[in-house]
Amino acid sequence: MASPSRKTPEPNDSLWMSWLARIQGAAVGAALTAAAPVAMAQPAPPPVTVAAPLARPVTEWQEHTARIEPSARVEIRARVSGQVDQVHFTDGAIVRAGDLLFTLDQRPFQIALDNARAEIERNEARLLLAEQQVARYAPLAASRISPQAEIDTRRAALREAQAGLAAARAAERQAALDLEFTEVRAPRPGRVSDRRVDAGNLVQQGQTLLTTLLALDPVYVTFDPSEAEYLRQARSARAGLRGSSLAVQLRLLDETEFTREGHVDFVDSTFDPRSGTIRARAVVPNPDLFLTPGSFARIRLSTGEEPALLVPDASVMADQTGRMVLTVTADGTVTPRPVRLGPLSEGLRVVRSGLGPEDRVIIGGLHRARPGSRVTAEQGRIGPSPLASAE
Repeated sequence: MASPSRKTPEPNDSLWMSWLARIQGAAVGAALTAAAPVAMAQPAPPPVTVAAPLARPVTEWQEHTARIEPSARVEIRARVSGQVDQVHFTDGAIVRAGDLLFTLDQRPFQIALDNARAEIERNEARLLLAEQQVARYAPLAASRISPQAEIDTRRAALREAQAGLAAARAAERQAALDLEFTEVRAPRPGRVSDRRVDAGNLVQQGQTLLTTLLALDPVYVTFDPSEAEYLRQARSARAGLRGSSLAVQLRLLDETEFTREGHVDFVDSTFDPRSGTIRARAVVPNPDLFLTPGSFARIRLSTGEEPALLVPDASVMADQTGRMVLTVTADGTVTPRPVRLGPLSEGLRVVRSGLGPEDRVIIGGLHRARPGSRVTAEQGRIGPSPLASAE
């Protein structure tokens, strides 16, 4: 007998749907719970480093383009006429005072000197004879054996012999001097140019140029400050550029540092009406003879120490209106400040105007700061650049 078949129970549709809804609700709730803190959290303002400008006195400088000139320029010319016998220097050589440069043919001058010496001996003999005659006729005239006119004549001859001897000795000194002048020597130390004559050339006294000598230690450095620069320097130094103690510093065009020092020794008496500048000159030692006349250099003069505010040069920004720095107010807002800048001093930039000593300047994290935005200010400190101190 067949067993009766069982009926499979059908799932309850309402219970199934309720269970599914509870599962979905739990998942959505968990997702909302996880996302809620992310949606509610506010991003923190970006951090930047701020510091007050460094306040200290700095030395102000005026820079000028200058030209190096020799402290003396001597044109070497012969003091007697004659024929060049020898040249004793190499073109462009450094010479000392008294070094022999040229020798002229000395034979004519030696003959003239010998002739002058012979003339001295002749006049000495005349003088001796005149003295003997005076000594012989003086007693005769005193005893009235010889007329007075005779002794007067003998005395006149004595004076004439004395004058002749003096003239002969002067001629001998002149002949000796002319012989000495046949040796052309350097009148002072310096560097000679190339020779303009060779051995065998005839030279004329005081006319023929033999060579040129330049004195190179020290050298002159000439520059032309403007009227405004002159007045600023004059007011700062009170005595103006005319003080001989005014120090200057010099660097050549391929140098980055002012390594040579000197002082101003001359300022012209009037301004050039065409350029509005005045010519000034400084003396700079040149013991190594490296400074060459005719070359250009940069020279700077100190105007004294003045109080100033300094910031790192990297914190200075530029826009279409000029230079500016970014500062942070008390509430953390970034505020731009237009500034007027001065020179660098130990790696820091001098700010002439636009900042106060209490301002907080952004010196780090500039790429995270935007004018008008808010930042988190972290206190820093401005000091001399390590690169500047290392130099």
